[in-house]
Amino acid sequence: MKGLTIDQLTIGQNASFAKTITEADVYMFAGITGDFNPAHVNEDYAKDTIFKGRIAHGMLAAGLISAVLGMQLPGPGSIYMKQDLKFTAPVKFNDTITATVTVKEKIEEKNRVILDCVVTNQDGAVVLSGEALIMPPK
Repeated sequence: MKGLTIDQLTIGQNASFAKTITEADVYMFAGITGDFNPAHVNEDYAKDTIFKGRIAHGMLAAGLISAVLGMQLPGPGSIYMKQDLKFTAPVKFNDTITATVTVKEKIEEKNRVILDCVVTNQDGAVVLSGEALIMPPK
């Protein structure tokens, strides 16, 4: 299985991946990363925060961008080189979030692609946005 080469990519081309974020996802992410911030895992604590309840880790939501880049656009064989992110809204338990990446620029002489990255929730609200630099497969 091989992803798209730089010659196969076009400006404006996009792909998406959606997932409903469950309580189990948040606890598994906490266990894998060691981030047990009570905003994510302690409802008694979290109910008194500005979010009024537990929220998913921002990097869990960002991980969906990685899924799109590594599996769809450009896809398998791509090398993730850089990611800038801006977190704009919380992801709550049972939100369905969709990561969409769009080819913004091709740097053909260096075999690099810049992609716009946006993650939205089921209401269309942007929960994070940014830009990725990828080396597509040869």
